[in-house]
Amino acid sequence: MLLACGGPERDRSYVETGDLAALQERGTVRLLAPRGEEVHGLPRRTHSPVLERRFAENVVRDLGLEPTWVWVDSHEDLIPMLLEGHGDVIVAMYTATESRGQRIAFSSPFITVEERAVSHRDSAAIESAEDLVGRRVTVRRSSSYWETLDSLRQEFDGIEVVPAPEDMDTEGLLDGVAHGRLDVTIADDVLVEDAAAYLPTLRADVSLAGPRSIAWGVRPDNPELLGAINPYIDELKLIVSRPVRTLGDFPEIKERGIVRVLTRNSAATYFIWRGELVGFEHDLAMQFGKRHDLTVEFIVAPTHEAMVRWLAEGFGDVIAAGVTFTPGRERSGVLFSRPYNRVVETVVRRTTDSTLESVADLAGRAVVVRRASSYWETAERLQRTGLDFELVAAPAELETEEVIEGVSRGTYDLTIADSHILDAKLSWRDDVVGAFPVSDSVSHVWVVREGDEELLRAVNDFFQEEVRGAFYNLTREKYFGAAQDGRALTTERTERTGVFSPYDSLVQHYAGEYGFNWLLITSQMYQESRFDPTARSFAGAVGLMQVLPSTAKGFGFDSLEVPNHNIHAGVFYLNRQYGSFEEVREDDRLWFALASYNAGFGHVDDARLLADRMGKDPNLWFDNVAEIMPLLARREYASNARYGYCRCSEPVRYVLRIRDRWRGYASAVRRTESSLPPSP
Repeated sequence: MLLACGGPERDRSYVETGDLAALQERGTVRLLAPRGEEVHGLPRRTHSPVLERRFAENVVRDLGLEPTWVWVDSHEDLIPMLLEGHGDVIVAMYTATESRGQRIAFSSPFITVEERAVSHRDSAAIESAEDLVGRRVTVRRSSSYWETLDSLRQEFDGIEVVPAPEDMDTEGLLDGVAHGRLDVTIADDVLVEDAAAYLPTLRADVSLAGPRSIAWGVRPDNPELLGAINPYIDELKLIVSRPVRTLGDFPEIKERGIVRVLTRNSAATYFIWRGELVGFEHDLAMQFGKRHDLTVEFIVAPTHEAMVRWLAEGFGDVIAAGVTFTPGRERSGVLFSRPYNRVVETVVRRTTDSTLESVADLAGRAVVVRRASSYWETAERLQRTGLDFELVAAPAELETEEVIEGVSRGTYDLTIADSHILDAKLSWRDDVVGAFPVSDSVSHVWVVREGDEELLRAVNDFFQEEVRGAFYNLTREKYFGAAQDGRALTTERTERTGVFSPYDSLVQHYAGEYGFNWLLITSQMYQESRFDPTARSFAGAVGLMQVLPSTAKGFGFDSLEVPNHNIHAGVFYLNRQYGSFEEVREDDRLWFALASYNAGFGHVDDARLLADRMGKDPNLWFDNVAEIMPLLARREYASNARYGYCRCSEPVRYVLRIRDRWRGYASAVRRTESSLPPSP
């Protein structure tokens, strides 16, 4: 039986109730937010908890202090933790209600919202508060929505209010409504707007309360801290209260303090991995924002064509999505930056298809690419040379990675892809391969509106300084570098010595503390780092157990380079993931925990919901959720998933390889033990 030990986070939160001077003496401001290493879904549009949290960190650093996140298990714990001195500022998209204002002090509001009834589009519309009579409305008891419903029930008898679990966030409730598990909920309009980007069955009904202020909370006897952060809140208010549609060159962008980046949710651009926002274009855009002291807002467009349209209409400032420069595109009313990445377009085939050796072998084959892509132009050029192959238009909404996925499944015959996209695929899969290049080197560029000359100059200066520099090279390598060595560890040494790694005693200690089999943890450690304490992943995870520093810090772990700390942090984090699947039987719970460790809880949760809708058992891993999870790499499923795109064949293989290696280790131990002489 596995134990749910508390770990170091139990004792790491010191008690401090002092004002700004006391915090300056400690050098730290503790930011309170609901538990979750995930980012509450992929931010696609509007204001989000991610934007708020990044802004909070910047505010604290501007005050010359270090931000530290303190995660609480439920929303109802936020105020008690603050008042007891275990945190200093509540940063949680928190509604400033009258009852809360009697207990804590609120900052200046940074956004105003309306609380809307939300239902499924196929259910009866809620056009007035009276229409809630006879409906089941699910909200958290600690939320402002509960207060709203309490007031309405005094006026309209027959509204059934169902308390949601306190550890369920509003986005989770919206997901429940969208998929028919819940009848009605209430949510702030900005959250509904963001969720509707991936939950098209949601319908925002009547406004039940508003406008209401969203603000940060501090202790009532901390006026100096409040006075220090309020000027920044006033700045944030200017950012998040801006019109959605905004035209203007770089001076206007600098004035509002935010640059809106249009992109796509894909492995080469912008996605969630282990609860972190990552991606080549994401990292470049964040570096651009850092250089110019700008907050970066990412806006995910539904298609490549939509990015250009949204740019022209003022719903974004720059496109950063691996756009290939072509003369035809330059004539479409946009401006291209200087190149920042050069790739070659490559024919992609299945690994088992050995019939392609040269361009001439395309004859009689079918090449599938998007019509609006540069690959289409390349394929047409090849046809004009006399090559007789079929050129097939892929659906416009598909990413290149998804077309490659179609090739691997045999749905499509061949495709063409930029070499860096193929490299990203080959870093975690081996069922496709590049056959041969079909272009010279082509350039990737960012795109701005025609007339935005100053923004273009700022982007060009950025690439002039960054490309081929240390940051750029490291960023490109971590996303498109060579695949890790996947060779399995042999058991020969173990059978001679009984030792698997130099860290066996540490693994045994921490595995025992949390109730895990130590050979399982050893197998996981090998899968993560090949027992290399200096290993570092593309997303910044470090050490033997490949723990993200941000995750470790949230749980009270530092010095991840030290094997002792890294192993403890990894086992602790695995135990946290294990605790997230209480409804799953113990035999399968471990597989879900490992998949969540690898890809993040959110993607596993998306896969379970999808499995349930497709008639699979969401509580069984093998042959059920493991079979469904890879679908989240396909646009038709990822676009309706809360956490978006996931290269989710990887966690499936991750679990399988750890299980098989664990069995091999156990077998080696049995053979070793059987060869030992009997005890005297």
